[in-house]
Amino acid sequence: MIQIDGSMHEGGGQIIRTALALSTLTGKPFTADNIRHGRREPGLKAQHLSCIHALKELSGAFAEKAEPGSEMLVFTPGKIVPKTLSVDIGTAGSITLLLQSILLPCCFADGKTRLKIRGGTDVKWSMPIDYFTNLVLPHYKGLAEIKVNEMKRGFYPKGSGFLDITIRPRERKDTARLELVKKQVISKISGVSSASSELRQADVSKRQASAAKKKLSSLDIPVKIVEEYTETESTGTVITLWAGDMGSSALGERRKRAEAVGAEAGAELLVLLCSDAVVDSHLADNLIPLMALHGGRIRTSEMTGHMLSNINVCEKFLDERFSVDEQRFLIETA
Repeated sequence: MIQIDGSMHEGGGQIIRTALALSTLTGKPFTADNIRHGRREPGLKAQHLSCIHALKELSGAFAEKAEPGSEMLVFTPGKIVPKTLSVDIGTAGSITLLLQSILLPCCFADGKTRLKIRGGTDVKWSMPIDYFTNLVLPHYKGLAEIKVNEMKRGFYPKGSGFLDITIRPRERKDTARLELVKKQVISKISGVSSASSELRQADVSKRQASAAKKKLSSLDIPVKIVEEYTETESTGTVITLWAGDMGSSALGERRKRAEAVGAEAGAELLVLLCSDAVVDSHLADNLIPLMALHGGRIRTSEMTGHMLSNINVCEKFLDERFSVDEQRFLIETA
């Protein structure tokens, strides 16, 4: 039984999501204690319980102590059975964080899995859906054909967003090492600026996009940002930008001008593109389990507690060992 300290580093929730994914993939059970210990509201949250429930439905896994506020979890995995599964996280629980536990094991199932997930697509403390689909998913193409069938945005607090995604594992896996250490030549910057339909009259989506473009204008690189308005249960806005393996995003807030939202995302990406980084820290965090499977090297924008937590968990479940150079922001496998 693998033992995991759920309080290590900063990544309490990340530790559990990664452990659930790798436990299901490897068939190794684990126990975790001190989950999110020291937080204002410690223990398992609805988000983590949704991950556990989904894996129980997909694989027949067994979980003990899986209840709100529990600082302990005992998880015995099963094998993913290809099927169509509907998951309702509830309110604005993050869809993209749920997928951190489910996507990887589904890529190694014996057939197609279709997930219909309700929750939040663009909420605080998680990847926006456009970041997930345009930066994270491309790195899974060697493992599975992944198709987004439908997406409806959901903002805090009501959420009610929706993602319908099909994961069809490839018979022959592309297990090439991840080699992301050389600075890429960036020929274009892409993005999506989205706002609830009731903000159309205020031209919010365009104002966000224009502010982001202004921040990036010094790079003399073409910037194409799709502007859109969608029907949502709660009013909200989001802008996501990406270039190569680096991305940025910003969420709208009450009394925060659209120009400030766009400028925030633009400034973040500008810093990344002017640095020596090849992979932004959020993407690096998501790539660590793939590195544990395939090996590789990545040069990121900063080292975070989430990354160190992910590395620690990966080393417990898989044979790969990591080396971290915190001065050069370099992560590599042995």
